[in-house]
Amino acid sequence: MTGFFILADFAVPAPSFRKVPMTVLLPRRSFNALAATVLVSTASGAFAASPLDGWPNRPLRIVVGFPGGSTPDLTARMIAEPLSKALGQPVIVENRVGAGGNIAGEVVAHATDNHTISVMINGNMTIAKLLNSRLTYDPLTDLQPITLVGVAPLVLAAPSNAPGATARDFLAAARASGSAWSYGTPGVGTVGHLGMELLNGQLKAQSVHVPYPGYPQVINGIIGGQLQWALLPPALTMAQVRAGKLRAIGVTSAGRSTLAPELPSLSELGLPGFQLEIWNAVAAPKSMPKPIVDKLAALIGDIVRTPEARSKLFVQGWQAVGSSPEGLANRIKSDTALLGGVIKARGITAD
Repeated sequence: MTGFFILADFAVPAPSFRKVPMTVLLPRRSFNALAATVLVSTASGAFAASPLDGWPNRPLRIVVGFPGGSTPDLTARMIAEPLSKALGQPVIVENRVGAGGNIAGEVVAHATDNHTISVMINGNMTIAKLLNSRLTYDPLTDLQPITLVGVAPLVLAAPSNAPGATARDFLAAARASGSAWSYGTPGVGTVGHLGMELLNGQLKAQSVHVPYPGYPQVINGIIGGQLQWALLPPALTMAQVRAGKLRAIGVTSAGRSTLAPELPSLSELGLPGFQLEIWNAVAAPKSMPKPIVDKLAALIGDIVRTPEARSKLFVQGWQAVGSSPEGLANRIKSDTALLGGVIKARGITAD
């Protein structure tokens, strides 16, 4: 008892009561059509080799725009060894210091070897071109995201003898200070700078910006009384707060942070919707094929989410993430809109 079911142009034998091998009969017209499809697909490259074939075939380079011991450098070196084991190739960390990390950004943006990536801070991946039109790369068009490594809020800090019995009282004093107060940052266009301008705008304050070489000098300026407030990374701030040298007002995350759970968010303190975080991430040149980017995102994300990496990042003042490329892309989009709005509203430029 045999017969054929007709499905499109394929003739398939109906089930038999005997255990015999199944056969597929293909009419001549269907066979010819299938052969033509195979030829067209081959000619168009549909069956071409994957970009992952034979990759990596040389050492992978992680370019970092900051000196040894900096957060991006430590992050890159934390990733390098396990990534090397996963890829079967050496992973080399190369420090290309200068221009707030943008020299490294230019190196990576222009790389075409499919073996160059970078650990960057958020400014290099969002607003760099908005601040400096002379840059030879645009992070939004010349880089592509791999994974968000870690995030952290900033801590609004003040001298230990700052006015106001409560955090809300302090913010009221800041609002009433006019231009009598000064705030410090590690430079024009940094997240600390743009965050303070965002805070100035929401409080209707007019405090004056004083740029310093780095956060340690800003902290010394607050302790010494030259500055009245600043937004600082928690890793550098909380030890000084616990030693009684600084006063912590609140954090810039949407809610309380595990990095400083005792501190309220600025949103809790009467600034609804205030949210600003610093982050570091891994980026690739736009020219790197998507399959390679996806593979690196999966490998690095797995590394970042291990207990060992989470612990190391926490000690450095970061909450581990290990996102997908799409997750990082969304973060870049939202931060560019937020910080770009501050740049435009305040007329800030690093040119």
